Amino acid sequence: MANLVVRNLDQCIVDALKQRAAQHGRSAEAEHRALLEELLLRPKGKSFAEAILTMPNVGQDDDFERVEDEVGNDHVFS
Repeated sequence: MANLVVRNLDQCIVDALKQRAAQHGRSAEAEHRALLEELLLRPKGKSFAEAILTMPNVGQDDDFERVEDEVGNDHVFS
């Protein structure tokens, strides 16, 4: 396995890594490995644009026309 040295980190990043590691019950080094694996190797979800493109065509824009209520209409629905 390879080694990775990360230099010149702000102390706040190191502190956040240690805090996150403690929350997960592992060392800062193990947390660092887990973060790198999660961010670089696991597949990401679809982007918003990709999700929109996979939606089926369910009608024309006119089918979903918004009907505005009249101002001052005091209808009570039960």
